[in-house]
Amino acid sequence: MRRREPGGRVESLGPRQTSQGRDESPEERADRRWNELLQEVRVIQTGVQILFGFLLTVVFTPRFATLGPTDRTIYVVTVLLGAATTGALIGTVTFHRLVAGHRLKPETVYWASRLALVGIVLLLATVTSALLLILRIAMDNSAVPWVVAGLVAWFVVCWFGLPAWALHRYSSRG
Repeated sequence: MRRREPGGRVESLGPRQTSQGRDESPEERADRRWNELLQEVRVIQTGVQILFGFLLTVVFTPRFATLGPTDRTIYVVTVLLGAATTGALIGTVTFHRLVAGHRLKPETVYWASRLALVGIVLLLATVTSALLLILRIAMDNSAVPWVVAGLVAWFVVCWFGLPAWALHRYSSRG
């Protein structure tokens, strides 16, 4: 049996075998992958909601009035990034909701996982911007960009580098 996956890739499979060697139909595989994606989005969405909620309250604090124009700009950019992050992550669920029942589960998983990845990249930008703002106010010195850059590098290693390394390292095995 040959089947075209989203993105145009064609794979030859037995009647119930996927390329991962599981005994599941394409529909079962899509259901499993959707459930995994949904759990991942639930974990990240909680943190994003807390961060975004905090960012929305900052403008109403007395200290906000004392911020200079640069810090206000960083704040606005941070809030916009937080909103964009929230939109991408919630988009994974609304995508599913709008196409549910149209026999598009594999395509839904494909596009919703792309939205989740966009959300993660936007979260990296949001956290970077929030760290820059907070550390500029807390430290007020020239080390702030270096501290933020170090933390961003750490996030990139944890969120992208390590998974990429594991994929390269272990998928090359027979």
